[in-house]
Amino acid sequence: MIAPLLAVAGVAATLLLYSPDKPRAELEAAYPGQYLAVDGVRLRLRDTGPRNAPALILLHGFGSSLDTWEPWAQALSARYRVIRFDLPGFGLTGPDPTGDYSDAREIKILVDLMDQLGVSRAALIGNSLGGRIAWNFSAQHPERVTRMVLISPDGFASPEFPYEKAPETPLAMRALPYVTPKPLLRETLVAAYARPDALSEATLTRYHDLMLAPGVREAILERMEQVRLHDPAPTLARIKIPTLLLWGEKDAMIPIRNADDYLRDLPNATLVRLPNLGHVPFEEDPAGSLAPVQAFLAGKAAVTRRPDSPD
Repeated sequence: MIAPLLAVAGVAATLLLYSPDKPRAELEAAYPGQYLAVDGVRLRLRDTGPRNAPALILLHGFGSSLDTWEPWAQALSARYRVIRFDLPGFGLTGPDPTGDYSDAREIKILVDLMDQLGVSRAALIGNSLGGRIAWNFSAQHPERVTRMVLISPDGFASPEFPYEKAPETPLAMRALPYVTPKPLLRETLVAAYARPDALSEATLTRYHDLMLAPGVREAILERMEQVRLHDPAPTLARIKIPTLLLWGEKDAMIPIRNADDYLRDLPNATLVRLPNLGHVPFEEDPAGSLAPVQAFLAGKAAVTRRPDSPD
């Protein structure tokens, strides 16, 4: 008798927590952007700043959107052409119709986006997943990248995520397309901040709204199942452009000790450590974290920390 009662209770709890997709029209009104068809994907993007200025392309992290860059984009648009977009499978770009979320597919889309926008070369700024796309792109298309900023980039293996192995999707994640309570999302996002109070209600609402965009949660699961990490060292060794590593010392998602791997394998990289900041410093302290980026883009030297630097 207990088992049936538990089953009924589980169904009831699921129904109470059920989170349907939000209407696309409602979300597009709340989160404006331009739209451009690239390789069969309707990309949501923002393209600001002078068209004849040096171009910057900003690539967000897993589960995020172009909106994560808003404070930086506003500041940088005075001097640069700033291009940012929702990566396929996230935000209001939504699912890729091909169902392909490999790095190769992302790089092809980025090449073709640049071509459509008439951008021959750009500096790339990428966070986490966006950082992995940025350094792979730079290795494959060095003629199209002037400089690179990697903010807590993804790419090296960990005990939980080894090379050449499909990740195991946690059972709880399987419920994502049906159950996405805002309080649970808050607990997930807080881990990206050194100071939990830096996660504003407006930012939480934005993440939650865009998570509920049509098809996004299913696309997130598809992407997770397709990820395969490969040893980055040979790829990184081919990248000769100036590279800035920007890392929050309190990053609990990709710890700052991983910077040692990049400093070892990237021939022309420097590291700037951000005390008391986490995985998304451009959200947690936009002005403070942008200062070293502006200096780097202007060609000024950053502070180099080699692999033997203490954490």
